[in-house]
Amino acid sequence: MLTALILIPFLAALALVFVPRTASGVPRLVAMAATLATLVLGTMLFLRFDPANGLQFVTKIEWVKSLGLNFHVGADGLNIGLLLMGSIVAFAATAVSWDIDRLEKEFYILLLVMIGGILGAFAAQDLFFLYFFHELALVPTFMMIGIWGRGDQRNYATFQITLYLTVGALVALAGLILLYVKGPGTFDIAAMTDHFQKNPLPARDQGLIFGLLMFGFGILVSLWPFHTWAPLGYGSAPTGNAMLHAGVLKKFGLYGLLRIALPMLPVGAQKWIPVLAVLCLGNLVYCGWVAMRQRNLNLLIGNSSVAHMGFCFLGIASLTLVGLTGTVVVMVAHGLLAALSFALSGYLYARVGTLDMDRMGGLLQRLPFIGTCLVIALLAGCGVPGFANFAGELLVMFGSWKSPTAGQWMVVAAAWGALIIGGVYMLRAIRSVLHGPLPESQAGMADATTAQRLPFALLIAALLVFGVAPGLLTDQIRPAASRIVQLVASGKAGPAKAPAAPAAKVAELHHP
Repeated sequence: MLTALILIPFLAALALVFVPRTASGVPRLVAMAATLATLVLGTMLFLRFDPANGLQFVTKIEWVKSLGLNFHVGADGLNIGLLLMGSIVAFAATAVSWDIDRLEKEFYILLLVMIGGILGAFAAQDLFFLYFFHELALVPTFMMIGIWGRGDQRNYATFQITLYLTVGALVALAGLILLYVKGPGTFDIAAMTDHFQKNPLPARDQGLIFGLLMFGFGILVSLWPFHTWAPLGYGSAPTGNAMLHAGVLKKFGLYGLLRIALPMLPVGAQKWIPVLAVLCLGNLVYCGWVAMRQRNLNLLIGNSSVAHMGFCFLGIASLTLVGLTGTVVVMVAHGLLAALSFALSGYLYARVGTLDMDRMGGLLQRLPFIGTCLVIALLAGCGVPGFANFAGELLVMFGSWKSPTAGQWMVVAAAWGALIIGGVYMLRAIRSVLHGPLPESQAGMADATTAQRLPFALLIAALLVFGVAPGLLTDQIRPAASRIVQLVASGKAGPAKAPAAPAAKVAELHHP
């Protein structure tokens, strides 16, 4: 089932290659059918997952034996929620892409390749395929912004996001290559983790590799101060692309830290985690301040998305079971929220023709359903109880409160950033966009049809289900997060490489 989940989008993209360009509407139908199938499979996998049984739904096929390279996929507590979230967002992103009126076939081929790459990256249990699938999902992002993007800064946004994410991916790749070179001669993540637990690397090597992975993956997640690509890139991207990248693909860097860096490099983690804890304050506070200054709805949502990543980094920095569990919950919740927010902004842009909040107002009168969904999304972004974001952020703050690497003052800063700063810009956006007089130019707008309401309702329902019953996620996550905490706590450094003796001394020892 897990292999099918990954292959269906790729097979659908391959099928679209043979669809005539004149067959208008067929590419969308094929993409909708494929993503609906992934949604059904993702839901079935989540419901059938048993957290007590470790890695499940495993497929392992030997590929290059001499390099220890295998096609190896599986699901455990770290990725089962992300796979479900990814399948939900994939269907919603395809459903809201009704405004694509040129190069329809090419758009849906790239969208399906991106979806397959995302699901493959989170399911991969082999280091090579984990990185390969991520890069496969990343390339369509650049192309889609450049071809179907919007706004005067579309080309600049394309170059900026390409430059930043390429640099981040290369830095992370350097760390992954060093891990493989110093490992047991296999790309299998579980085998590498066991090897480094029994044969830990020297502290110096661990510090170097963890630093490369932290900054490489951090750039991909928009860690402050390497975050400036994200708001402009999402603001210029077509709606479906923004939903998938901001909601799902951006979580790959966090997943890499949890799956690879922390378990394999515990001493390096203890060295660099205090730095990560300080940098995440830039996400939580500074990016919130920047969001307060925005008058464009997409840029406000983009900066808010970057700010929310601070909670994920803070949970990782806590190195506690509660904090790491909260991080994964926030990853899932933010994926759903970011997808919902960008889907709504895309709908408003298609109807109003602008996202300048100074030129909007009173939309709740003409668009009651879309307006209500926007209120829900913006309140969920404030961390209002009842939504999954509240549960995840609360767990992160509880886990960080007594953590020696995070501490109480960082929790206070995080709470201030989320509750005060976030509340200000979210409530201001609600007032500017939805209330007040309705401009005459917007008097003829129509609300979403029944079919158009489905993706918004699906995302809101998922946020509410995991918000009201967070145990559905935390029970799945806890065993995997507990193992990471134990590996980091029991980690040690291997012996440093002894310096070579001078040649004369060696000769003396052998020939006294």
